[in-house]
Amino acid sequence: MTAEIINGQEIASEVRNEVAKKVQLLKNKNEITPGLAAVLVGDDPASQVYVRNKGRACDEVGIYNETFRLEQSATQLELISLIEKLNVDPKFDGILVQLPLPSHINEKEVIIRLEPSKDVDGLHPYNVGKLLEGSPLFVPATPFGVQTMLLRSGYDPSGKHVVIVGRSQIVGKPLAALLMQKEAGANATVTLCHTGTPDIAVFTRTADILVAAIGRPNSITEDMVSANTVVIDVGINRIPDVSTKSGMRLVGDVDFEAVSRKVKAISPVPRGVGPMTIAMLLANTLKAAEHHNNK
Repeated sequence: MTAEIINGQEIASEVRNEVAKKVQLLKNKNEITPGLAAVLVGDDPASQVYVRNKGRACDEVGIYNETFRLEQSATQLELISLIEKLNVDPKFDGILVQLPLPSHINEKEVIIRLEPSKDVDGLHPYNVGKLLEGSPLFVPATPFGVQTMLLRSGYDPSGKHVVIVGRSQIVGKPLAALLMQKEAGANATVTLCHTGTPDIAVFTRTADILVAAIGRPNSITEDMVSANTVVIDVGINRIPDVSTKSGMRLVGDVDFEAVSRKVKAISPVPRGVGPMTIAMLLANTLKAAEHHNNK
């Protein structure tokens, strides 16, 4: 058996096309151009690539965007001062603070300074609370992308047992909150596993839908899944590979080669959740612009 491949790149392209049409409509009807400010602190290579890709995606769909760069040595006060300026800048409907931040900066203290109506990553405590309540202004981009991938590939979570491995603030926890809601596209029974779970495989083998968001390469192996499982791999890990020009290659949290021979469907890395995260960030920025226009 060979699994169906859930191609996040193709689904993300569909979402971007839809966003582009709505952005153009907003421009034509209301003379409003959605704007996104990306804040990048330091010189982390992966973060620079992510921010650059997000900027290109904004350009493709007609969203105005700027990247604000601070040195690695920037203080927390300097970063908060920049955020407070962006909070009141009418050019920007959304603000993205690229994580992780340097270790000397308290991420929670920074995130809480974001204007909630511009927090298109959905990380502000206000937006986290609205998500848990079931009436989110913004769903965090990666969980939103996972849900959209499942729905558009025909794997509605409703009534299914969804096992999420990983309890991060940006994936595991918000995804669990999203999929447990009594709403269309959710209504799942959710199990959240983490480093304190004694035997994760006991739970992953019972999953109708398994979401791997651990941050460790190839952690989900063939013996941990069942034949009817749909697997979404959120992991993005760089491992050595002498056959590539860079000496590195990207892999997910799932042993793709072995697991894909057993399960019903699986998302690859790359071309899986990564493009979806960017697409849903664009959708959230458009939503922010519509929200500000309505206000």
